[in-house]
Amino acid sequence: MIALPPELLPQLGDSLWHLFAVFLRVSAMVSLLPAFGERSIPTRVKFGIAAAFTLIVSPAVPVTVAQSELLPMVGLVLTEVLIGVALGLSLRLFVLALQTAGSIAAQATSLSQILGPAVAEPVPAMGHLLTLAGLTLAVLMGLHIRVAQFVVHSYTMFPMGTTPLATDMSQWGVQQIARSFGLAFGLAMPFVIASLIYNLALGVINRAMPQLMVAFVGAPAITFAGLFLLFAGAPLILSAWSDALFAFMLNPLEDPR
Repeated sequence: MIALPPELLPQLGDSLWHLFAVFLRVSAMVSLLPAFGERSIPTRVKFGIAAAFTLIVSPAVPVTVAQSELLPMVGLVLTEVLIGVALGLSLRLFVLALQTAGSIAAQATSLSQILGPAVAEPVPAMGHLLTLAGLTLAVLMGLHIRVAQFVVHSYTMFPMGTTPLATDMSQWGVQQIARSFGLAFGLAMPFVIASLIYNLALGVINRAMPQLMVAFVGAPAITFAGLFLLFAGAPLILSAWSDALFAFMLNPLEDPR
């Protein structure tokens, strides 16, 4: 059995403490990350992803001194978990934006009930399709690299062990929620405009020909228009969504207005 030199033991303890401190923030964020933190991903796989990100990120993070007292240690643990959850939620809101956009588009084009109960989450099929396609596109565009850069940059915005102010965190959180709903409505705008034109045209035809059952004539038209818009507009929708996601990861503190 090989014995370690006594002078290496303190350094080994500091290195393990540093890995543990980084793992706290990374694991909390990975549990909410797009693609990596989905409910369909097993917990053991998430743990492995968090450990891999920790090994990647920890050399770029300033080394922290191991806490010997209980209260500072508990404060550091809670602070790092809180920051990790906040960062993970800010990225999870982009996935919710895609789901909300799909729900708005499905309601506007009368496609909200097609294959609705067949998916794991209670979202329309259009929202599930956009979400799955968006996550796939993000992974293909190097989401894991962007996440590692995002975590390293987070230690500049929120240094390890420094508790952010509640007013700043609440204001930042409200901005991210507003950004998410604004992005969702912007992505679903073509479907809303098509629905508005459809209803106006239906009203004019109904006034001109009251005896015609315009609903039976218009229902196939709006269904076909919704499917065509989804086929033609999905690349643009996903491109705009991925650009917004990666722009946020480069500068999370930017005011969305």
